[in-house]
Amino acid sequence: MKAIKIKNIGFAESDLRLDASYHLSDGPLTKLKLAKSPYNLTSLSIECSRIFSGNIFKRLFVEGLEYGWPYLTGSDMVNADINNGKYISKKYTSQADNLRIQKDWILISCSGTLGNCVFTNEEFEGKVGTHDLIRAIPNERNVLKGYLYAYLASKYGYGLLTQSSYGGVIKHIEPHHIEDLPIPILKKIKQQEIDTLILESTSLRVGANRMLREAIELFEGLQIGHKYGSSACQNISIKSISSGYKRFDSSYAIVGKKVKDSLSKVGLTFKTIRSQTSGIFIGPRSKRNYVDLGIPFLSTSTMQKANPTKTEKFIGKKGSEGFIVEEGWLLTTRSGTLGDTVYTLPCFSGYAVSEDAIRIVIKQESELSREYIYAFLKSELGKSSLLSGSYGSVIQHLNEDYIADIKVPILDPEEILFIEEKITQHIYDLNQAILMENQAINLVEKEIESWQK
Repeated sequence: MKAIKIKNIGFAESDLRLDASYHLSDGPLTKLKLAKSPYNLTSLSIECSRIFSGNIFKRLFVEGLEYGWPYLTGSDMVNADINNGKYISKKYTSQADNLRIQKDWILISCSGTLGNCVFTNEEFEGKVGTHDLIRAIPNERNVLKGYLYAYLASKYGYGLLTQSSYGGVIKHIEPHHIEDLPIPILKKIKQQEIDTLILESTSLRVGANRMLREAIELFEGLQIGHKYGSSACQNISIKSISSGYKRFDSSYAIVGKKVKDSLSKVGLTFKTIRSQTSGIFIGPRSKRNYVDLGIPFLSTSTMQKANPTKTEKFIGKKGSEGFIVEEGWLLTTRSGTLGDTVYTLPCFSGYAVSEDAIRIVIKQESELSREYIYAFLKSELGKSSLLSGSYGSVIQHLNEDYIADIKVPILDPEEILFIEEKITQHIYDLNQAILMENQAINLVEKEIESWQK
């Protein structure tokens, strides 16, 4: 049990809140640390030209850009790939302009999972965001926008952002709750160092995602003309069914045949994933005991984030056996949301990852590189190949044997080399972007900690 004495001024500054959870949260404790700041303090409302979330509205989803605008949720904004394939109706979303996101804003999740921050780049430009996002538009009056983001994304900023949460099962914060959030005005040279790291990190992410798109574009000629989850009808022979896994479900039979026909149509040879790997397996199914300090643990949703190193879960070294992943492994989600593939970057090599990620370990002497296979699995054909093998009713699953038999088409040598070069650069840029963002946030935290000595 925790206890703290609160003076009358503490109640006044908290809108007369009497709940102990507020006064014992990290926010009030951070304010005590900021009171020792050798620098002047400003507030979020002063440093932003506008802080808002948008009106609650009814969402009508449609197919494609012809009828809709790309839509962004609070959970999507923190992902490495923010393109979720959702489109909100142009015709029936009259308040879209007020919900549209622009470059160089700071987005803050304000419902459910609170306090997650994202510094927007050109990939966010024009997307319609949910009303459950607080938009902060920096004006750089006293603090640079990159420094402002790093401060809000730090543990101290997080504590201040989430201190005023309210609600029972689902927690919320509102724009007016964070308007008075205190911000230390660091020396210009320190702000510029932090700002440069964040802006370079943002630029690297954009470049990394462009490299990935350019690589997988070479697989576009192998489209199957079918979106997973949509309806389809086709005759499938008994011979075809009996020669495979003897499955009668339509998604497997029809999508699998479309993939096979696509490869036959262009006359490409292929290699199975099994032939290129030294192992395809999952982590152990066991009870996980989380600890305060230990091996960082990633769920399948966390491993897909733009910065997967910002995990708050850790497991003990003894319990981590079988969960640890290594650089260069391909991780594919096998339960719930299927077929999302992640390349294990150097920055989270050695982390523990949930057993819901299938590990694909490409062997050293493989004919096809891990970069090439990764690009294929990220393409529409690759993802369709993964999804066609799903099974289950309420919760869908994939298994290792099916993934092992997926056919990877062999493109021309020049195209293979092009893909490998793009993916190598994609991996390097993405890893550097994460390291730079972490460095900027660490500089903020170390600066504040230095005042407490």
